[in-house]
Amino acid sequence: MRTTDDSPVGFSFPKLTYRVWKVWRRNFDVFLKTIRVNFLPSLLEPILYLVALGLGLGGFIPPIDGMSYIQFIAPSLVSISMMYGSFFECTYGSFVRMYFQKTFDAIIATPVSVEEVIAGELLWGATRATINSSTALVVVAAFGLVSTPFFIFVPLLAFLGGLMFASIAMCFTAIAPNIDFFNYPSFLFLTPMFLLSGTFFPLSALPPAVQTFALLFLPLTHLVSVARGLIIGVFTTSLYLSVAWIAVVTFVFFIISLNLMKKRLIK
Repeated sequence: MRTTDDSPVGFSFPKLTYRVWKVWRRNFDVFLKTIRVNFLPSLLEPILYLVALGLGLGGFIPPIDGMSYIQFIAPSLVSISMMYGSFFECTYGSFVRMYFQKTFDAIIATPVSVEEVIAGELLWGATRATINSSTALVVVAAFGLVSTPFFIFVPLLAFLGGLMFASIAMCFTAIAPNIDFFNYPSFLFLTPMFLLSGTFFPLSALPPAVQTFALLFLPLTHLVSVARGLIIGVFTTSLYLSVAWIAVVTFVFFIISLNLMKKRLIK
């Protein structure tokens, strides 16, 4: 089996050009046409969580590590928006463009290669994470929950974290036989992270084995840790390890996802 650049289909490092941004621009233009539908959920969701959990339930919860409960969950909501924004864009969104709309086939018929199409999708997933989390960050700031000037680095974290989740999501897309398949990663991968990544209670409240599992296998754990440092000013030595963990996992899954999708698309 041969690719458009006459290289065998198999594991390899991608050969990318400026055409990656053409794919990104196509998705961005579509996003702008539906921006009202895309914007409202990322705006309303953190407001509802902060009011219902932060102000409502938080009134019954004592301070956690010197923070009020609403302060504790605020960075988590920003991190969750990174996860959902990129993961769903590169599972459901990419699958629809690949399988139903045949957008990938149309683009590959041009000089754009398969690898560039997928890389453009991944970068767009990272961009969606940045847009969604920046919206959530504005909400958090409006509630007066930003305590450090380092919050300006949150969009950079969102792009890196978004690229990580987009790459993981694309691996699922590469093996998905149909769109209903995404129920599995949604319930078995995203839901445990949503609940067990130090989002709504500290990891220290969990048994040691679960803490270790969360730190080793749940990417959201590290995003929440770094976001909490950038927004609230809670810096620990583990924060730098979390940044390194995110960077390594992002690189590994970026390469894997490109190869898996290339194998699926080139027949």
